Parts: sequence; structure tokens; C-alpha cells
Amino acid sequence: MKLGVLMFATDYAIRPGELARACEERGFESVWFPEHTHIPASRRSPWPVGGELPRDYWHTYDLFVSLMAAAAATRTIKLGSGICLVIERDPIVLAKEVASVDQLSGGRLLFGIGGGWNAEEMEHHGTPFQRRWKVLRERIEAMKAIWTQEAAEYHGEFVNFDLLWSYPKPLQQPHPPILLGTLSTQGLQRVVRYCDGWIPGLLPPKDLATAMRSLYALAEQAGRHRRDIPVSIFAVAGEEVTLRQYQELGVERAVLTVPSEERARVLPLLDQYAALLPKFA
Repeated sequence: MKLGVLMFATDYAIRPGELARACEERGFESVWFPEHTHIPASRRSPWPVGGELPRDYWHTYDLFVSLMAAAAATRTIKLGSGICLVIERDPIVLAKEVASVDQLSGGRLLFGIGGGWNAEEMEHHGTPFQRRWKVLRERIEAMKAIWTQEAAEYHGEFVNFDLLWSYPKPLQQPHPPILLGTLSTQGLQRVVRYCDGWIPGLLPPKDLATAMRSLYALAEQAGRHRRDIPVSIFAVAGEEVTLRQYQELGVERAVLTVPSEERARVLPLLDQYAALLPKFA
């Protein structure tokens, strides 16, 4: 099982490039950055985890600037969007951003995506909360067309454009792996329909085992093999026993979280996590 690291890249934390380089030096497989363009001051949407929303959520750097900073500072570590809020981004521009980072990083991008939870935030971008999953699907389908076709067009309810040319194309073919962050039964169907992997969030091993059985049953019905839909579990505490349980379930990747703090706080925690690497190599 591969181990990665996730941090909200904020204006008061260790810089994305320095974090990525430190992770690469210690042997981690991947480094991940979440995103929020902003947080509405209304705060009507409750944080799914409960309690007060940490300030990290409205202090993040732009996701693709962070990924490119990490790419420029490293050579081999994979770079993950964990997750990209596709429903808040123009698909033509986003297709170019994804392809550009993938090209400039040497094909190291892992494109984690999700539908989001903050209704007011996405509505500021013109996406109605109840329609966000259809918006996401259309934008992914449109981007796939842009990435894989010389002249692409797409005509849907929320995405509509005539033939266009857009380069660069991604270095990874046909495009970087698309990993969907979701928990619901409908979400598993979406993973099978148009994605290349699943990010379930933090589920206890027993619950994850049940969900993975459902995922693989849906994949079989759709004519897809389970190996084509790897699972990446996020926000994992660095506990060897729990990590071993995830490994035994067949989880491909566990992503450990570090706080949005200065290097003096983050680097020792990376050293602590790095001690786990030989046990899961």
C-alpha cells in the first residue's frame, strides 16, 4: 500500500514546494492539496465534520498554483488534487490547467475531484447545489473530450461549446487518473461510470469493506475490473494497526494528514509518518 501526505496549502503554512520536496525525500508516494476558492461569510452550510470550520478553508492558495509549485520543487513524487471542486471551475480553463500541470510535471498528476458540500460557495460560482453532480459529470465528460480529441465539442445542459482546439494535451494517456471523492451509493455508481478510482473519505475498515464490495459489484455489472478502480483512503491517522487493516482490504493508497503549520511543526510529523513507509512498501 502506498502512503501519501495531504495538507491545506495556506499562506501561513510551510510552502507547497518545500512540503512536496520533504515528502519526496522521505519516500512518500504522493502529496495532496485540497481547495476552496473562498468560504461565504454566511456560513449557512454546516461543516460535515461538525463544529467550527477551520480557517484553513478560506486561506488556501489556488490549487493548481500549489501543484505547480510542488512539481517544480520535485522530480518523482505524484501530485494530487485532493479534491478539485470541478463544480466551481470553467471546464475549458480547467482542462488546460490539468493538462499543463501534467505536462510540466512529467505526467505526475492525480486528479482527485468532488462535488463539494458548501451550497453557498458553489452557488457563488453559478452551480445550484441540487444539480452539482450533473454539473460535475458534464464538465468531466467535456474535459475528456478536450484532452483526447484534436477538435472537441460538447453539448449538455450545463456545458455547451462547439468545436474547439486546446493544447497541451495531458502527458498521461488518455488523461491523468480521475479519482472521485464520494460516500453515497449513487456516488459509487458515478465512480464506475466515469472515473478511474475512488476516494471514500475516512471510513472505518469495517464500513469500507462493505462499501468496497458494493463498488466492485457495480464495476462487474458495468464490465469493469476492480483493479481499474483503486481506492485511496484520506485523512488517515498514522496508526500502523489501522493502516494494516486498510492494506488487507486492498486499499491502494492511504493519505496521511499534516496540519497547515510552519516547517518546524510539519517536518517532525513527516519524520514520524516516514517510519511507517518500510512497513507498507
